Amino acid sequence: MDAFRFAIVSDLHIALPHTIWESPQRFHLVEVSIPVLETILDRLSRLDLEFLLIPGDLTQHGEPENHRWLAKRLGELPYPVYVIPGNHDIPVAVANDHSIGMGDFADYYRHCGYGQPQGLDYTVELRRGLHLIGLNSNHFDGEGKQVGRLLASQLEWLDEQLQQRRGEEVWLMVHHNVIEHLPGQAENGLGRRYMLENAPQLRGVLRSHGVQLVFTGHLHVQDIAREGRLYDITTGSTVSYPHPYRVLEYRRDCRGQGWLQIESGRVEGVENWENLAQLSRDWMGDRAYPFMLRLLTDAPLHLSREAAEPLIPSLRYFWANIADGDAQFDFAHFPVQPRRFFESFSAMAEEGHLALIDNHIALKLNG
Repeated sequence: MDAFRFAIVSDLHIALPHTIWESPQRFHLVEVSIPVLETILDRLSRLDLEFLLIPGDLTQHGEPENHRWLAKRLGELPYPVYVIPGNHDIPVAVANDHSIGMGDFADYYRHCGYGQPQGLDYTVELRRGLHLIGLNSNHFDGEGKQVGRLLASQLEWLDEQLQQRRGEEVWLMVHHNVIEHLPGQAENGLGRRYMLENAPQLRGVLRSHGVQLVFTGHLHVQDIAREGRLYDITTGSTVSYPHPYRVLEYRRDCRGQGWLQIESGRVEGVENWENLAQLSRDWMGDRAYPFMLRLLTDAPLHLSREAAEPLIPSLRYFWANIADGDAQFDFAHFPVQPRRFFESFSAMAEEGHLALIDNHIALKLNG
């Protein structure tokens, strides 16, 4: 297979100006959703790309006009685009006056993978011998609450698709995280909602078929997590610090060894937001207090409010640093237990060397 390039942008949260809703605690800087996307698309236009992947949260909150705008814009690009829905794209099971429903999504994106869908899942051949499977991970429980999981029927369908493509390479795209990107993410109340509820079952299916690459979004951080031979590459949001995107090159060397070279870019500023990076970092920091308080007082720390509050100012940019990827933390002035907890979020070290893998790395693939 010849070397080729593709790109990933995620969690666009596209919001036309008249659709933007106001909230003092809103983390998403949706005011810049369109200019940031246009800046990224302009940069990508200078590259020879085979395709673009978007792992969900295409719109602010599933508004029909935002889906229409984005679907039209993606259709104007000179390369194929493949999308999947995020929790913001189909926030209700049945359409209402504000948002589209689950049954509507594919109609907007027939040209973005949904030409012949299996419900909200699909398979496409990216190149000869290379396939992409897109899975919808957004469902509703008996009480109408949105949950991130795959249905048993989806796992069966996935297994069938992988059986049919034995001997070929298959990549997966799904909105919710499949491998933990944060310490204890699957157990922590704040992190759990970004994980696929039945991620272990999905990983089992992927492992049995030798799938190595999964592309996710939702968490709004730059991170690459690994379990055995499986990589979960999650990409941060274009409307959150650091407004990132990824350009990837797949190649095989002279010995037939497969490599995935990953490079990350950022949008530092756009018109009327020339200092976007610092503004959005501060935007995130200004809204950090309630989240850091919960992180300190919930499991596993269980600090009292009186013990937690003096630590919060030092955590103002904690999440922004995680979102940036490859973070290193030093909280030497914290008590032992919270110090160990927060420093555990640092980029991992291997064999005494710092392993900065979230933004710029060449992944060695098996087979």
